[in-house]
Amino acid sequence: MDSVTFEEFKKVEIKIGKVLSVEKVENADKLLKLVVDFGPPIGQRQIVSGIAEHYSSKDLEGKKLPFIVNLEPRKFKGVESQGMLMAVSGGKPVLLLPAEDVLEGAEIV
Repeated sequence: MDSVTFEEFKKVEIKIGKVLSVEKVENADKLLKLVVDFGPPIGQRQIVSGIAEHYSSKDLEGKKLPFIVNLEPRKFKGVESQGMLMAVSGGKPVLLLPAEDVLEGAEIV
């Protein structure tokens, strides 16, 4: 396992976002396109996640989940992703939910 310095780690911005809508990415069995609200100043972002085999729109819409918000945008099957959903890996991805209600845009520290 590679180590990162504390200064490198501090560069990663992880914030809570509320999933507003979810749709399958065309011609992609594993990809979902999420529209996520991070509140001000970020606002709404489009996030592509490879969890379609395990989750549907009804599983995700309205959920508040952690996302990395300062990754460079990347395209998946022609759809731009402006961040990354955080989940536990190993078989079915497990979503990380706050134990209490938090505001959109709250920072994970």
